This record gives sequence, C-alpha cells and structure tokens, in this order.
Amino acid sequence: MMTQLDKIRKLNKILLQEMPEYQIQAVQIDFDDYKQQRLFLRSLMNLREPMPISEEFLNLQDDFLTQEALEKGIVHVQELIPVVENICVWQGDITRLDADAIVNAANTTMLGCFLPCHKCIDNTIHSSAGLQLRDVCFQMMLEQGHEEPIGSAKITKAYNLPSKYVIHTVGPVIYDNQVTKYDKLMLASCYTSCLQVASEKNLKSIAFCCISTGELNFPKQLASEIAVHTVKTYLRQNPETSLKKIIFNVFKDEDYEIYEKILK
Repeated sequence: MMTQLDKIRKLNKILLQEMPEYQIQAVQIDFDDYKQQRLFLRSLMNLREPMPISEEFLNLQDDFLTQEALEKGIVHVQELIPVVENICVWQGDITRLDADAIVNAANTTMLGCFLPCHKCIDNTIHSSAGLQLRDVCFQMMLEQGHEEPIGSAKITKAYNLPSKYVIHTVGPVIYDNQVTKYDKLMLASCYTSCLQVASEKNLKSIAFCCISTGELNFPKQLASEIAVHTVKTYLRQNPETSLKKIIFNVFKDEDYEIYEKILK
C-alpha cells in the first residue's frame, strides 16, 4: 500500500515528465523529506499550464488530496454557531470547510495563481482542489471568450475539497490606498453575485473569504462593512433564498475581531 509520501513522489515524477525543465530543481530535493516533496508537488501543480491530464495522475492525485483533507480535519459548517441571524464568523483554512460552496477570490483569467506556493487564497484553493479545477476554469473561459469582469461570479465543482462547489469572483484592486465609489460598488457586487449563484443552485451554505483585502489592498475595515451590509441586505430582500448559513471566513485575528464587532 502506497504511503502519502509514495504518492507525492509518483505525482512529481509524472509532472516532471510533462515539465522536464524543472528536473534540476527536483534533484536538489531530499527524496525522503515529506515537506520538501510536498512543496515541490504544489509548485509543479501551480506552474502547470492547462492541458490534458492523464487518468493515472488524476486517480493518484485525488486519492492523495482526499487523504490530506481528512488529515487536516474537515470542519462541519452545520456545527458553527451564528453570531447573528444566519451569519457566522470562522477563523481558519477555508479549504477545511464542508460548506455547499466556498468563495475564491480569483483573478480575471480565472485560472488560479501560477506563483509556486503563493499564500493567496486563489493558490490555496486550487492547490487543494486539484488540477481539474484549473482545467475546468480554462474550458469555461475558452467558451466565454474574454476575461472575467470584476464583480461577477462563476461556479464550478470543488473536486477534492470538502465543499461541493467553488464560487469564483473577481474583486477590485485598490491602487495608492484610494478607494473609489466604483470600487465599493464592485466589491458589493462580488458578494451579491456569489449569493445569487448559490441561490440559483439551491445551496444552503456558503463561506466567503475576505475578498480583495489581501494582495488587492482593499482596506479591511471598509471591506468587512461592505461585506456584512451586502449579505444582510440580500437576505432581507430575498427571504425565499435557499441559503440558511453564511460564513465569513477569516485567517487573521484582526479580521476576526473586525467581523465580530460589525456583526454585534
């Protein structure tokens, strides 16, 4: 029976056959070091352009990522206690949540982050979901024929994540700390679009990441106020929605305190 390390080695070998230009980096990695091998696998997955994926790779990848998700620990959203109405705040890795949908802060190409092991949420979600996610997004964008507009949302399967779906939305980028009225409207549109997509799919739970507040520089306090206001407004105006639990997922203590204060 293959160990998780055995699976990583095999997956790296397959990817290196596709991308031989990274063979030099491969020989510098300790063959028996799990962490090094795992980071190299993530790097190769991040770097890999959309292309046909072998069944051998997918089967092994899915087996590995499913086991890894179990080892990280799956968080059951039905057990989360709302702060107010149907709204929860949860601090941790969004890829552990078994919500019907988790929200990904995507870029306009919708293909995920190509920077090896980058800490953005886009990279984290794609890395945990598996290569199928980039492939399906690529096909979706080919059919669309243009980049994804800011403030819109699209839904895909979640593949190896505990959630059922991933809803991808493109948030506004803030330059020189100048937040315009348009930026505020577009951020609100991200939340509304995600809620609409989830409702159309008859989903019962959705977990939002902190859209635009990381690499895109939207001020956290203002972004949180917009997020909470938009969600509350949507729930009030759409009492028939299937959504019964909205989760604001945060990673830092600062973000948790901001959401708790706003909601209370």
